[in-house]
Amino acid sequence: MRPLTQQWLQRYGWEILPHPARSPDLAPSDFHLFGPLKRDLGGMAFETEDDLISELRNWFDNLDVDFFRVGINSLLSRWQKCIDLHGDYVEK
Repeated sequence: MRPLTQQWLQRYGWEILPHPARSPDLAPSDFHLFGPLKRDLGGMAFETEDDLISELRNWFDNLDVDFFRVGINSLLSRWQKCIDLHGDYVEK
């Protein structure tokens, strides 16, 4: 973690928790982003890498800000479950 980030976390009294091994359920990209991305772009074929990049940019540009808010906010309950289970948490 970068020193400025550490200073900010310390200033606001945030506790830094170690990320449990094999817990993709705690990575917003895994539990909140990739499912909708695969659903919306799944099965598409792209002629070039630039076509793929263009489609991805378009997909992200059209996401509502609440999409990201929901993903980040759900971390609270996911982390709490992980803490309560001493790191053994896996979302089913």
